[in-house]
Order: sequence, then structure tokens, then C-alpha cells
Amino acid sequence: MKRFLLLTVCIALFLSAFSQDFFNTDFNKHKKYIILTNPTVANLKTIQFLVKAKLLDVNTNKMKFVGVYFTGQAYDFTQTKKFLEENEIENFYLNEIKGELTDENLFGENDCTPQLKKVFENSTGVFFFGGPDIQPEIYDEGNSLSVVTDPGRHRFETTFLFHLLGGYRNEDFKPFLEENKKYLVTGFCLGMQTMNVAAGGTLIQDIPAEIYAAETPEKTVEIGRQNLHRNYWQEMVKDSLLMGINLHTIQFTSHPFFGKAVDVSKTFYPRVLSSHHQAAEKIGKNLEVTAVSADGKIVEGLAHKKYPNVFAVQFHPEVPALYKDREKLKFHPDDQPTTYNDIIGKKSVRFHEEYWGYISYVLRKSKN
Repeated sequence: MKRFLLLTVCIALFLSAFSQDFFNTDFNKHKKYIILTNPTVANLKTIQFLVKAKLLDVNTNKMKFVGVYFTGQAYDFTQTKKFLEENEIENFYLNEIKGELTDENLFGENDCTPQLKKVFENSTGVFFFGGPDIQPEIYDEGNSLSVVTDPGRHRFETTFLFHLLGGYRNEDFKPFLEENKKYLVTGFCLGMQTMNVAAGGTLIQDIPAEIYAAETPEKTVEIGRQNLHRNYWQEMVKDSLLMGINLHTIQFTSHPFFGKAVDVSKTFYPRVLSSHHQAAEKIGKNLEVTAVSADGKIVEGLAHKKYPNVFAVQFHPEVPALYKDREKLKFHPDDQPTTYNDIIGKKSVRFHEEYWGYISYVLRKSKN
């Protein structure tokens, strides 16, 4: 009988660990939970790398990760559940958010509000990852140059960020962070764009066309490598070694985030990894620009002026190949293949390490 009860308990714990409804289970409220939106297998592997490399330097005995996603997203999250089960990963959990979301009901209470509040109240911070174009209808524009493949994801992440931060679209709404102003909210690439849209901002739908009047790949590469935010040579030349991204420098604004929060010289121009064709245009409520591109035309970083631990970047500091040698690739057809790590150099690697060091510091100091 005792063996039967023990087996029953073990099975219950196992099912609970890999439940896709984590915050409705009898979870351990003495732990700290870090939220990962869009918890694809690739994103979980990235977090695993960052933790193992101590770039994301958190105590996984005390801090656990919960992947939170919307039932209407395009990705099949049973793949993530299977990945967790097959690899017996114990510090990652899943929580599905359900309800009806439309482009019109994101900026206020909706079906997801109670579920999002529960996630917020039981977590210490949230990451928003990169991804495809947001449907412009969310920021009241027609679609001219956006390629939208996952509208459900964008509705969910926009409403989640709006609930956290508030914005111009509904200034009577009380943001969740009013109850915990030191909660961490950060994002990369699409994550920063979504933060801006959620706060009432807009996006440039295509940088080459709208900023440089370059509407073909041939015209786009004439802008110059330093001003490209992904690699357009791959659209003109068949070469399996061409990288899809670009590694270019950025510059910091007078905002104190880079320099004070992240320990880096204001005169340093770090090289970063970009893979996007859209960018923040009108800046959302309470957001301030912390970094821009080399020519100053593209926003590369945002920080919230009211909530100190809300910040995001347009580039990708999470990519493992920045920190260790991986495959050798090239940007231009005539280049010699080189690793990302070699291209950015030791000083820029150090900048990325400082950035993750600050995120880690915020998480260690945070309270649920």
C-alpha cells in the first residue's frame, strides 16, 4: 500500500512538473519564477546555454523558469513539453494562457487579464524573445511592408506587456507594475518592438524602404554594411556560408542605462548582432531611448523612466555564437568565413557579458 501511495505521489509530481497549466497547480510559492514568453525548444536551449555559461547567473535551486504562451500561437508547444520530458529537465515548467484576443481588445481587461495577473503575482521577471513581424493593425496602421506569420503570438505578447506597463492606448488602466515597480521586464529584437507597441508606440515597417528609400536588395546593400540590420546579400547570391544576420556597431545616448546600470564606457561602440528589418518609430509612453545605430537613425535600446527594471534592446545578446566559436560564416560573398565571436572581438563580448551581468543582478535582488 505504501509503495502504491509513493508511486501515485511520484506520478502526480511528474505530471505537475510538465503540466501546461503550471500556475494552477500546487506549485512551490517559496521559489522565484522567471517567465519566458514563446517558450519554443530553441528558446529553452538558449536559456540553458546562458545559465550553464553563467551569463544568466542565477541560482536554479531557488529560481525556476516558466514558459508562458497563448493557446492561439502558431507554434506547437507540445514539442516543448516533449523536449522537457525526454530530457528530464526539472527547472522549466509550462503555463498556457487561454481566451479570446483580437487586435481591438489588447489594451485593457480581456479574457487573459486574470491569468496574466496570476503569472505576474507569482514571478519575479519576464523575457520577451525575437520573432516575426507584428501586424500593423495593432498600432493602427495598414500593412504596407510587414510579413505577419503569427498574429496570435503578437496579440498575446502585446496585451501581456500592456498589462505590465500600461501605455498611451488606455491611460486609465493601472499597470501591474504599480504593485511591484522593481519587477524585471526585458526583451530582444521583437521583444523591444512589442514593448514599444504595447506602450502606445509605432514601428517602421521596413528600414531600407522607409529610411533609405531602398526597395530592392541591390539598392539596400548600397546603404553600406554598417547601416544594414540583416544580410541582404543572401537574397542575391547563392552561397551556403552567407550569414542571415549582420554584426554592426551601436552608440549610446545620454540616458544613464548604458554607463551607469550596465558598466560600459559611453565612448565605446560595441558590435552587436542584428536580424530585423523593422524598428521602433514613435516611442511609447514612459519609454526612453538608450542606444541608437551608428548613423543614429534606428533605435537600438529602450528603458522605462518610471520602472527601473524595464529595458530592452533591438539586437540579440542571447545568441550563443557571440560567446564561443561556432561555425565560420561570412557577410559579403568575398569575405573570408569567420565566427561571430571573432568578428565582434573581445571588447564587444565583454559588453554583452556586462549586459547579462546586470540582468542577473536585477533578478537576484528581486522579490516576488
